[in-house]
Amino acid sequence: MKSRKNQLPEQMTAIRQHEPGGALKIEKIAVPHPGPGEVLVEMEASPVNPSDLALLAGGYLERSYPFTPGLEGSGIVVEAGSGLFPRLRLGKRVACSPDQGGDGTWADYMKTSAMKTAPLPKHISPEQGSMMLVNPMTAMAFIQLAREEKHRAMVNNAAASSLGKMLIRLTKSQGIPLINIVRREEQVDALKKLGAVHVLNSTSETFAAELKQLAEELDATLILDAVTGSQSSILLDAAPRGSKLIAYARLSGDPILANPGALIKEEKEIVGFQLGNWLHSKGVLFKLRFINSVKRQLDGELSSTISRTYPLESAEEAIAQYREHMSDGKIILKIGSY
Repeated sequence: MKSRKNQLPEQMTAIRQHEPGGALKIEKIAVPHPGPGEVLVEMEASPVNPSDLALLAGGYLERSYPFTPGLEGSGIVVEAGSGLFPRLRLGKRVACSPDQGGDGTWADYMKTSAMKTAPLPKHISPEQGSMMLVNPMTAMAFIQLAREEKHRAMVNNAAASSLGKMLIRLTKSQGIPLINIVRREEQVDALKKLGAVHVLNSTSETFAAELKQLAEELDATLILDAVTGSQSSILLDAAPRGSKLIAYARLSGDPILANPGALIKEEKEIVGFQLGNWLHSKGVLFKLRFINSVKRQLDGELSSTISRTYPLESAEEAIAQYREHMSDGKIILKIGSY
């Protein structure tokens, strides 16, 4: 086990971006070393997520350049900074994410806060473990929000995504009706085979009318919007009085469009959601219970289908594949010799 500084290489391979929207470059850079409260993770695997695409495009997370992308992954803690928590993580297989503004998981090693790591169960593969912190925790957070705010039913667009499929399984087990929105007719059939009851095609001429009728019947007042743009307006117009629209991604790349009159008259609201901010608002005990609940379901309701794996050096190819085939499953970058 590489647990001492003098056993680590001086340099590592990392994917780097030098400007917003710029090309990805494979570079050799210095291996970082953890300070107080930090750990160094030898990376094993990392997925490509929509949030990664937004970050690479120069999206909603501000940062300095050049930087290493990758918002989540898995690996082994090989060096610990001072403090009890980092020492407890040393030698453990973990799911991990970078510190805000820090270099990410698309490299041989990543330095991060020990609080940004979570030990993985032994039976969970590095590939599945690499996907623990974004989609599974976001899906569980939406279920938690629905409970806390007493929403009787939910709407989710981008329903054919990995996160959308998790929500189908979770809402079914929790008895929460879910209206799923997709863009292609073959996705309607695929989601119904997974157990989805309500699936609407947004390209249908009757989509808006069908959505409004179904949302009223089910009292679907929690609207999860990963697309934004013009579809936000359709979602809000169809939503019952007092509904909340949560923007949690912007796959369209367009700003939210909404009718202010409908928002005011029918007391509807639009809020943003970022997992890190939501977790930051919770206490330590809640976080521990929440993470343990996610772990228990990683190979069940919170599992993800893996479409293809690529070596780290093929990150550009992996991203292109993911852009074209998002609903086929996750794309995983395999890192180092794992």
